[in-house]
Amino acid sequence: MRVHDIQVSILEFESEGSCLDLCSVVSQPLCLTWSPTFFKIIKAKSVQEFKPDPYVATVLNCALWVIYGLPFVHPDSLLVITINGTGLVIELAYVLIFITYSDWQKRRKIILALFLEIIFVVFIFFITMTFLHTTQARSMLIGILCLVFNIVMYTSPLTVMKLVIQTKSVKYMPFFLSVANFANGCVWLVYALLKFDPYIAIPNGLGTLSGAIQLILYATYYKTTNWDEDDDTPAEISDVELSKKNSTL
Repeated sequence: MRVHDIQVSILEFESEGSCLDLCSVVSQPLCLTWSPTFFKIIKAKSVQEFKPDPYVATVLNCALWVIYGLPFVHPDSLLVITINGTGLVIELAYVLIFITYSDWQKRRKIILALFLEIIFVVFIFFITMTFLHTTQARSMLIGILCLVFNIVMYTSPLTVMKLVIQTKSVKYMPFFLSVANFANGCVWLVYALLKFDPYIAIPNGLGTLSGAIQLILYATYYKTTNWDEDDDTPAEISDVELSKKNSTL
């Protein structure tokens, strides 16, 4: 191997290492951006009009990415496992809070949804390990599933953005969550490009675009926002954060 090739390899390794560190720094706090919602739930000892759908969906998304990162599915993806494993634990804690402070009817639906997710993940894992015998085939199946779920998750803020445009108010579109989504999409997009991984690149490219649009909307409508209105209007919060219209539970 020529000296030039060695130098290029070292630079690529250092770039990838720096990107891994940045992904870790940006992604770990992302799941915690929902914490204020759960402080409200715990304080009120009620889930009020909040819906558990995004958190239950994120549990499935994180579980699939953990499988994708396994060495016998997609080698050299330790960061994918650690980030999504941490996210899985945090999201399960959020769902547990919902179960604790929900009425029996809603609690039963959440438990049923989690049970179905477990069956689905076990089924996918069984199919992957039993019938697919190469890491390329395994990563393709799990990668496509992860890609689909990630696209759905990244397009979910469309409801929020529509309301921002209609009301000319960013009151119910959290600024730091928008920044976190944009930064998370950016660093994972760079990581995916370095790894030549389309299953990570495509959804995070859309996530970067979605986050950028949210920040543009925030800059556009910040001055027209009436911050003196009641912050605790459950119906409005429900419509924006966890749209009842789109609820599956």
